[in-house]
Amino acid sequence: MSADQRGSGASTDAPAPAPVQTEPLSAAALINETVHSHVSRLQWGYREDRSEAVAAVARIRRGAGKPAGEIPDLWGLIGAEALYVRGWREEDAERAESAVHMAVTLWALHQQGHHTADMHVKDGPGLGKAVRRLMPDATIDEPIRKRFVRAGTATSVDALATRLRELVVLLRRDDIAMDYGKLASQLYVWQRPGGRAEVHRAWGRSFHSHGPVKPEPGPVKPEGDAP
Repeated sequence: MSADQRGSGASTDAPAPAPVQTEPLSAAALINETVHSHVSRLQWGYREDRSEAVAAVARIRRGAGKPAGEIPDLWGLIGAEALYVRGWREEDAERAESAVHMAVTLWALHQQGHHTADMHVKDGPGLGKAVRRLMPDATIDEPIRKRFVRAGTATSVDALATRLRELVVLLRRDDIAMDYGKLASQLYVWQRPGGRAEVHRAWGRSFHSHGPVKPEPGPVKPEGDAP
């Protein structure tokens, strides 16, 4: 090093690269990944007919439509423990646990009897699109649409869980998969102040993104009549 370099404080050494800063996952993203990871392991074991996975899924689905924590037999089976890599305010912890419980138990109900197909698919259909796939062709099935609307108008977590359970039974019947990680993150947001409207918009967009609805046929005009 020259005298000029020493006097100016300059250095010939290249500066060390700055450490890469990894942004922590948002609460909703963490819930999404927690459910995806837990359900994927159970789903693989269930489809491989691993006895411990089959037994766990059978126990978990008993919680579908019921409040988190109501069934002590499910403690340690839902996968919520992975959430505690971050600190939570008490009310947010309760919302997160409730969202994970709802999503995982609904998936277990959905997967029942499906040993050759995954009913949870990461980046698969959202709730709205999955429900829309229950409707044949491009027509609206009014009874199914009303069930979907009822889920959208639920005003409590318990009511929402019950109404989602009704939809999941239909999805199971028709072998229609969905993304349960995404659903879990939406269920968390739904419980937060002001979050309900955001989730409703997402469900509505998902429903309509399936494709255009075939217009109702109008009256047939007899040939030869004046226009």
